[in-house]
Amino acid sequence: MKVSANIFWIIGAFLIAVATLYAFWTEWTEWAGIPAFYALGAMSWMIAWYLRSTDRKYGLGPADDEDGEIADFAGTYGTFAPWSWWPLGLGIACAIVVTGLAVGWWVFFIGAGLSIFFLYGWVYEFSKGKYAH
Repeated sequence: MKVSANIFWIIGAFLIAVATLYAFWTEWTEWAGIPAFYALGAMSWMIAWYLRSTDRKYGLGPADDEDGEIADFAGTYGTFAPWSWWPLGLGIACAIVVTGLAVGWWVFFIGAGLSIFFLYGWVYEFSKGKYAH
């Protein structure tokens, strides 16, 4: 993960430099691209920080071992629910929220309510019913 973290540090620095150059080029008048480039740089640095802190917490991973084999990646990476319909509902609700920004606030509030419902269901899907832990 050290290599991945270093790559994201470099990408973030590049994007910050590009954002500054672009800002001077447009004379700080274009307010869609400038914040977007700065946000991309910040997000790259957030990913780099996460990878670095994860590397410190868990140590050398299979990707960083020069003598590692493909089989070292085998195993369970988490708990997944392939039968779950909650993510689909949340995606549709988020689409309704974005549509509400263009159409009207009443659509936005309907989508926000649905988003809260589906997010709650997805978070607590393993707490009730057949698959409760």
